[in-house]
Amino acid sequence: MNIEGGNTIRTIAVASGKGGVGKTNITANLAIAFRKLNKKVLVFDADLGLSNIDVVLNLATKYNIRHLFNGEKNLKDLIVEGPCGIKILPASSGIQELTELDEFQRLRLIEEFDAYDDEVDYLLIDTSSGISTNVAFFCMAAREIIIVTSSEPTAMTDAYALIKVLFTKYQEKNFKILVNNVKDEKEATDVYRRLSIAAEKFLSISLDYLGHVPNDLLLQKAVRQQRALVEIYPESAAAKSIMQIAHKLSIETNNNIKGTLQFFLGGLLKTKC
Repeated sequence: MNIEGGNTIRTIAVASGKGGVGKTNITANLAIAFRKLNKKVLVFDADLGLSNIDVVLNLATKYNIRHLFNGEKNLKDLIVEGPCGIKILPASSGIQELTELDEFQRLRLIEEFDAYDDEVDYLLIDTSSGISTNVAFFCMAAREIIIVTSSEPTAMTDAYALIKVLFTKYQEKNFKILVNNVKDEKEATDVYRRLSIAAEKFLSISLDYLGHVPNDLLLQKAVRQQRALVEIYPESAAAKSIMQIAHKLSIETNNNIKGTLQFFLGGLLKTKC
């Protein structure tokens, strides 16, 4: 990737302990929100065995990550353009062996990212749900980690389980919490408070509250249309919340955040799962 002149590329893993909390939809909408802030965005669908981003955005993809690992195509051949000019690296669907990358596949991925020379401001990594080794691999390689959860008890329990694994096994201490599909700010901050108390008590780490996305009938409508809410209903409550979160991330300066794309590439190589 083009990192000439020392440009900082924000690599953000979007993860969740449980499926069904809207993680992929959040990723897609955040990508478009960043484009609305004039950022160049690449979304990497890192749920390698169960492709989702292309379905959420109704994209036709001729090639996917399997063709890269097979040596048939390179990274540029795979990338497709999505709404508002975001770029997407699609995963494969129904390929079980890609749910756990081997050393050769990791090295192939590193080589291709290193050779990719288009400019990128934000690399958003939509991980699979749960606590698999692939999830840990991409979370630890990324510069920042967003944990998406909801007010459902199982979602909170599984979000904490993911945080616990990343902390106890990989010593990761920095997590941003995004609470999705809640009725208001109070419900969201209550979810964050409960997660934060557990993390402080049992792991001795502090969690950062990133924001929330409210229940919104227009979001459900956008999902059915396979379109991004931020694109087609920008004045909706949920879209405005996502734009606020993107703006908050874009102006954030934190010296504790892990390095540039070079860190991402190094992380892909070093992470042992």
